[in-house]
Amino acid sequence: MKQKKLIGLALLIGGAVLLYFGYESSQGLDDQFSRALTGRFTDTTLIYTISGAVAGVIGLVMLLKGR
Repeated sequence: MKQKKLIGLALLIGGAVLLYFGYESSQGLDDQFSRALTGRFTDTTLIYTISGAVAGVIGLVMLLKGR
């Protein structure tokens, strides 16, 4: 049970870090230029954001389900 909580906490923290990197990447000049021309973020930004959100949700579920 304790091992599941630690994995959940690690996923939650890792997800938050990936979301931060995704946000920082979206503020870069290349991403702003790409968004202005195509209306989309770059692939790197999307990967950081989506994987961070998924990891964060899985980590949160693991932490809350253990209670």
